[in-house]
Amino acid sequence: MTATAVTRKPVRWGRIALHLGCLAALLVMLYPLAWLLATSLKPADEVIASLDLLPRHLEWSNYETAFEGVNDVSIWRLLSNSLIIAGGAVIGNVISCSLAAYAFARLRFRFRGPLFAFMIATIMLPHHAVLIPQYIIFNQLGLVNTYWPLILPKFLATEAFFVFLIVQFMRGLPRELEEAARIDGCGPFRSFFQIVLPLTRPALITTAIFTFIWTWNDFFTQLIYLFDPDKFTLTLALRSFVDASSTSAFGPMFAMSVIALLPIVLFFLAFQRFLVEGMASSGLKG
Repeated sequence: MTATAVTRKPVRWGRIALHLGCLAALLVMLYPLAWLLATSLKPADEVIASLDLLPRHLEWSNYETAFEGVNDVSIWRLLSNSLIIAGGAVIGNVISCSLAAYAFARLRFRFRGPLFAFMIATIMLPHHAVLIPQYIIFNQLGLVNTYWPLILPKFLATEAFFVFLIVQFMRGLPRELEEAARIDGCGPFRSFFQIVLPLTRPALITTAIFTFIWTWNDFFTQLIYLFDPDKFTLTLALRSFVDASSTSAFGPMFAMSVIALLPIVLFFLAFQRFLVEGMASSGLKG
């Protein structure tokens, strides 16, 4: 009976170190979320005095106070305001940016190159540089203290990043499909809606996800345009827990922060597969 030698694979210490490093980076990134969840259940005095991650006493009343809302406005009203603004921004960006991207990617017109370069250059323009002119325009139109200043610009393809993202995706689509449709009598609009738009779904979902997250988390722009508490979003309501007289309800504030975080997490989990597909197909094309 002959003994067969068993070959052992060498231990790849480099891969083990890589996995441990990734695990350590994951723990570092998840620690703020764990701290937020734990702090939302701490009493007010323990939030300031204790550095422990886990609370000594679970204060569920923080969530009861958070669900009561602020300034006599319920959390459901705040949540609906946030959903109206974020949903309107998503619809506006998806429609306008896809139309603008189709024009730059497929249509032939004069000064297309310089106009596309000018649009890309606006990505480097700071948001605060155009905020004052926009505020003056909306104030003269009587739209301040309404949702329109936060939604209407999205229907004008003002987000150059998303236009560029969709353009890069459309450039990778085969032109033979549109040429065949043109032979059958399809015009540019019909080709866009029936051929190009369905094939651009990964890039459109990527645009929708980033638009929803950025709009939902936006604080400064909403602070500029919204005055009445009835129109406040969850982001603005969080500021109401910090009083100017230094009397701050940190526990309910962190509890409302957890509540405000849930729609973003659910929205991302629902469409994360399309997000990876859209970024891989759009952002990496030359």
